[in-house]
Amino acid sequence: MLTVVKVGGKLLQDRASLAELAGSLSEWSGRTVVVHGGGSEITRWQERLDMPVVWQDGLRVTTPEAMQLTAMVLSGWMNKRLVSALLDVGEVAVGISGEDGGLLQAVRKDDGKLGEVGRIVAVNQILLRALLAAGTVPVVSPVSRGPDGVPLNVNADEAAIAIAAALPADRLLLVSDVPGVLMDGQVIPRISTAEVEGLIARGTVTGGMVVKLRQALVAAEAGAEVRIGGDEILEDGSAGTAILPAVRASQALS
Repeated sequence: MLTVVKVGGKLLQDRASLAELAGSLSEWSGRTVVVHGGGSEITRWQERLDMPVVWQDGLRVTTPEAMQLTAMVLSGWMNKRLVSALLDVGEVAVGISGEDGGLLQAVRKDDGKLGEVGRIVAVNQILLRALLAAGTVPVVSPVSRGPDGVPLNVNADEAAIAIAAALPADRLLLVSDVPGVLMDGQVIPRISTAEVEGLIARGTVTGGMVVKLRQALVAAEAGAEVRIGGDEILEDGSAGTAILPAVRASQALS
């Protein structure tokens, strides 16, 4: 079993939550790749340094100056805190960024309207497979290598989905601060790929969850078991929302 898990939000906020996260990951069987975010930590550092936090249509704009800070926070501070927590529970964790070894190749998103924000166009899955074969747990910062070696800020969900599709992974867990995809305040237990656009069109799914769902389809169609939810999905295989290819969704209902 090969699992790619994306973590962020409250799980990365303090030492206690990091220790709890590491403990949950250490109990899994099989191999694991961890991809982490850290947007709130970037914002806090920007505010500490009196650096403006710029948003456009609800999306973070990353200036060249902000990109330097983003790389330091994600690939340095956040990455090594998570590696340390995994080492504390006996895992041989290795921290890398999307820049290292050309792991994640990216180009600027939306013709550069968001600044140094990228979308992934290639994954060096050979590097990840080598690390996994050596018995390590790769811990990946989503900062990616852009054109001419310029670092680009890539959404952690997008990075995890691209990695899961490229390996390919057996399972992809997208952990966030919400319990799953919601309808009228209740978690939808499963969504088929055929249903996603309908949920978006009806306004059931909005904001960042739209992007997350559309991209999760890629990993689901590549054969991964995809689940979106809160930290409970790390230990409960039925928690959150499962994203199923149309064929598997029809089998689940029959």
